[in-house]
Amino acid sequence: MSNPQEQQKILSAVPPAQAAGAPGAPAATATAPAGPAKPNRKVLVIAGLIAIAALAAGGRMWYRSHYFVETENAYVAGHVTPVSSRISGVVTKVLIDDNQIVREGDVIAELDPFDQRVKVEQIQAQIASAEQQVVQSEAQIAQTQAQASASAAQVAQSQAQLVRANQDAERFGQLYNSQMKAVSKSELDTAVAGRASAIADLNARKDSASAAKAQIAAARSARDVLKAQVDVLRVQLKDAQQQLAYNQILAPVGGRIGKRTIEVGQRLQPGQQITAIVQDNVWLTANFKETQLAELQKGQEVKVSIDAMPGKELIGTVESFAPASGAQFALLPADNATGNFTKIVQRVPVKIVFKPEDIKALNGRLVPGMSAIAEVSLKQDNEAKAHAAAPSKVAAH
Repeated sequence: MSNPQEQQKILSAVPPAQAAGAPGAPAATATAPAGPAKPNRKVLVIAGLIAIAALAAGGRMWYRSHYFVETENAYVAGHVTPVSSRISGVVTKVLIDDNQIVREGDVIAELDPFDQRVKVEQIQAQIASAEQQVVQSEAQIAQTQAQASASAAQVAQSQAQLVRANQDAERFGQLYNSQMKAVSKSELDTAVAGRASAIADLNARKDSASAAKAQIAAARSARDVLKAQVDVLRVQLKDAQQQLAYNQILAPVGGRIGKRTIEVGQRLQPGQQITAIVQDNVWLTANFKETQLAELQKGQEVKVSIDAMPGKELIGTVESFAPASGAQFALLPADNATGNFTKIVQRVPVKIVFKPEDIKALNGRLVPGMSAIAEVSLKQDNEAKAHAAAPSKVAAH
């Protein structure tokens, strides 16, 4: 047994906690081995929520992949009509402003009409001169016809003289022969010579009549040429008047002005674009993957979300499918007949149209070039088939 001084040293070396519980130390040592700690309830709740969210997300992805088709590769499209000048000229007036609404036939700008007006007046003077020549030609034809009539009368007169000369020559021939010499030889010769002269005169008159007829035909041909020239000049006058009208540049369609590049004093050339008119009728071009086209059909409803109008949802309708993929219309289509072939999912443009009243309600905020998201529900096909089959079943019963 140790003395009290040694026990005091041992107690001073032991920590206060162990010293305070020294009498029960063996019991504490006996209860030291304990079971595993219970998991925290918050951790279990969080893990359960994560699992439920993962299941919900997976279920949603599976559901949408089977019953919906969606693409972000969609853009608003529309008719953008370029406006250009048909003739060359200097701009004197500009009657439009940026983003202005115009109607079909409105005057956009005016050019200096001086050159075209001078050309119109010049052709009008040429037409007047040609018409006067036609009148002169008509008078010449009338004069030639009168000459032809006179020549015909002279031919008739020469024919009568030839008949008389022929009769005289025959009569004198009967009166002067080997048995009878009732007239002299000189009288017979005179009658025969008169007949020959009458024949020559008749031939000359006939030639003069033929020449007069030829002059009539020539005069008529000259008149027809002049009339043809008048017709040509009239056509040229119409063209010149049309060119004069082109000094007013008109809006070919109705819509809003965009890309205005015309200014007063600018000299325009034929075909030079001065502005563009964007029509109100727009549609959506959605480029779906070729693997998404199996369930797409014409007439399906499409939910469209425009990036420029968050929270605004439009309902469109599938109108038509492009006859080829977008790659086929590229400037340099890819040649897949090479050794470096890599299969890439192609996209096919699908035209989606909107109701006119929906477009009108947006007050021109829906413009070509905007990005959009198009979503098509495939369940509507099943519902349509069910509705179509329902009447037949009722009829069968």
